[in-house]
Order: sequence, then C-alpha cells, then structure tokens
Amino acid sequence: MNIETALKEALSVDGAVGVALVDFESGMSLGTLGGGDWLDLDVAAAGNTEVVRAKMRVMSELALDDTIEDILITLGRQYHLIRLIGETGRSGAPTLFLYLVLDRNRANLALARHHLRRIENDLTV
Repeated sequence: MNIETALKEALSVDGAVGVALVDFESGMSLGTLGGGDWLDLDVAAAGNTEVVRAKMRVMSELALDDTIEDILITLGRQYHLIRLIGETGRSGAPTLFLYLVLDRNRANLALARHHLRRIENDLTV
C-alpha cells in the first residue's frame, strides 16, 4: 500500500475528519487528506511531532525497554490518534507516524486503532 492509498484507507474510518503521515524527525508531513478550514493538518503534524518526541524522551530518561504503539489525545469533541509506524531511524525506533483526527460522536476508537494497525502493516514508504 502506498501513501495515498494508506491515507484514503485511514480517512474511510467511521468518524475520520483528517489524516496525515508524518516524519517526526523533521516534523514534515509526507501526505495529508481531509481536514478543512478548521483543521490545518500540516500545523497539527508539526505540533504532534513534539508530542511524540516528548514521550520518547521520557521513555529514554526512564530507561523503559518498550516501544510506543499509539498515543491518544481525547478532546471534548474529537479523538486525536497518533500511531507510530514505518521505517526505523538510527536509534532503531520508528520515524513515522499516522495522525488521525476522529469525531467522537461518530467514531469507534477500538475499530479506528485496529484499522490503523492494519494500515501500518500494509504500508510501504
């Protein structure tokens, strides 16, 4: 599955509003789909890069021998789901993440996580 197909698959999740594939080493999105006037996915991608970096820094400081599957940010009307995927960098850790914004009233979080896991397994960058 290529990037475009992966983004389309992610946006097909019930309640999906927007999706981005992000390189968190640079903070740049490799592709976006959806969003609209109120959701600038490029700005969100850059901001969520800091979330991923902060969590990885804390895990390193705690000497946790584990990896991040996903990070969930719950807002009043939305879920923001960050799923680490893809190629590994110098540290052996993933360097990409899928960022999916969901409408809480229409989304099933468990199904969305399952869907992103499947996309992760099929995606070739």
